[in-house]
Amino acid sequence: MTPAELSRTVLRSVRGAVEEQELSVAVPARIVVQPPPRPGCGDYASNVALQLAKPAGRPAREVAEILRKRLAGSPGIARVEIAGPGFLNFTLGDDAQVALVRQVLAQGAGYGDRSAAEAAAVAPTSADAVSPAHSPADSLSRPGVVAAPRPPAARSAREAVVAEALVRIDAAAGVPDRRQDRADTRPAPAPLPPNDPADPLAPSDALAPADLLDLLRRLGSDEARWVLLRPAAHDPVRAPERPVQRESNPRFRVQYAHARVRALLRNAGELGFSGEPGDVGPPVTEGFPQVPDEASRRSASGGGASRLPDTPARLPDAPARLPRTQDAPARALQGFLALLAAYPSVVEAAARLRAPDRVVRHLEATADAYFRWHDEFPPLPVGEQKPSAVHRARLALAEAGGTVLANGLRLLGISAPEHL
Repeated sequence: MTPAELSRTVLRSVRGAVEEQELSVAVPARIVVQPPPRPGCGDYASNVALQLAKPAGRPAREVAEILRKRLAGSPGIARVEIAGPGFLNFTLGDDAQVALVRQVLAQGAGYGDRSAAEAAAVAPTSADAVSPAHSPADSLSRPGVVAAPRPPAARSAREAVVAEALVRIDAAAGVPDRRQDRADTRPAPAPLPPNDPADPLAPSDALAPADLLDLLRRLGSDEARWVLLRPAAHDPVRAPERPVQRESNPRFRVQYAHARVRALLRNAGELGFSGEPGDVGPPVTEGFPQVPDEASRRSASGGGASRLPDTPARLPDAPARLPRTQDAPARALQGFLALLAAYPSVVEAAARLRAPDRVVRHLEATADAYFRWHDEFPPLPVGEQKPSAVHRARLALAEAGGTVLANGLRLLGISAPEHL
């Protein structure tokens, strides 16, 4: 069950309480559910009872109890509890995590993208079927990057890149083309030089803003897009002098996380197994002898990680691992799953608020959560171990994380590399 599905379930409970006159309130348009601030409070929480208490003229805990009774036993929800002044805490069923991973892997590039299903249903069968608004010259030649229709002429680099990203985000969120009510009279771009990426923002496009051309020449397409899309609308753009391939660069961190997932899948293939959603088991530091912790892996191999060379243990310049707290593994797993589940809602919010920075920051959070989770639940067997159901489940979850990272990068027009 994703946050969006849980939100709709809670909304139905409110609507039912109103229809049966248990509550006398206006039914809200949407209900927000989010991960709780600390472990032990379920998988998601909502303050809907607090919001409805005043208009209902009843204590918040009383409103929460009405909703709790209606929500108890709902498919996918194992437990509903009331906390504090009236918060509702939801614990999902044991199969909810497995169902989420299955959903992400089944939908693949279509996870969080409504346009993917529509494109599959109405796919052009020949070059003649390509519409003028989606000419081949508008496509990105890098593998996995989806082309967007050219947005109207922009006055600045930031405006141009944001407009282009929002075309993709709108399509993914199922928002009707906002340009339908205004003509786009810009001519099609000229063919690009052979050594230049076929990029709608490439320097050969004479219609691009001058500051954008400078950024593209200095930083390259991926870094230029990232630095222009990352700040919120009210924040200034801070562009580096040159792209930096290290952990301090969030764009590199996100692309590295995706490349690392792809390396895991290649390495697993060499070991003869693939991912299968299931129980990821306990973390390496909680008495799971089949998968030793990081210190044991290094000790057993004379100081080096006993991994295949394609999967470095951490980012090249990552700092030493911080001391763990007792709840770190649970937080790492819950946080990673919550971010994967929230991705479709983030895309919809980015379209609704005209804020591609929401997708950027969600990708950053997802990449960082992936690294924390991987440290606690390594997917590959070590030494003489044989691949187990736990390894297959962890590999499937890692692949789901890579899918979300790749999908988000494509929306932004940024490459999702197989190697880095």
